[in-house]
Amino acid sequence: MSDNVVNLINKGLEKLYGEPLKQLEALITATGLPVYKDPKSGALLWVDVREMRLRFTLSVNKIAKFIDGLREGKLMYTVCKRCGSKYFPPQADCPKCKTSDMEWREVSPVGELITWTVINVKPASFSHHSDYIVGIVKMPDGFNITAWIEADPKTLKPGMKMRLVVDRRPGENYITYWFRPA
Repeated sequence: MSDNVVNLINKGLEKLYGEPLKQLEALITATGLPVYKDPKSGALLWVDVREMRLRFTLSVNKIAKFIDGLREGKLMYTVCKRCGSKYFPPQADCPKCKTSDMEWREVSPVGELITWTVINVKPASFSHHSDYIVGIVKMPDGFNITAWIEADPKTLKPGMKMRLVVDRRPGENYITYWFRPA
């Protein structure tokens, strides 16, 4: 990563976290600890003073059919051929009966909204997004999927039908999945 990019990122983080970090420094100076009382509950809260950046690499070789499905515009799950347990996200091995004999199936395209929340306070890695909705959708396949929902939150109701979308997420340009009202 070039120095210019690193400097831009650091300036953005300073803008995003500058004031809260100053408040945290003042708290530590006054009390000696990064601890404060939550105004709502009165509970003591510890504020971490360390910045953590995280990048990771995971092997997805054993679930390559999931990756292939995304490329084809499909969301895949697995079913254990021995005990019938269904897994989303897919599993290469059944945690229940310890077999590796799994069948791959495509997720049904329409589910039922169980619940949702609007994310206003975002982690730094999503700070470039405006507020977004994350919901849990019950799928007819026998499991729930947690994913972003593309909708006006005022229009959402428990039980409403949601359609699965597999496509490139705008702004990030990689293939993922989310829901929108059916």
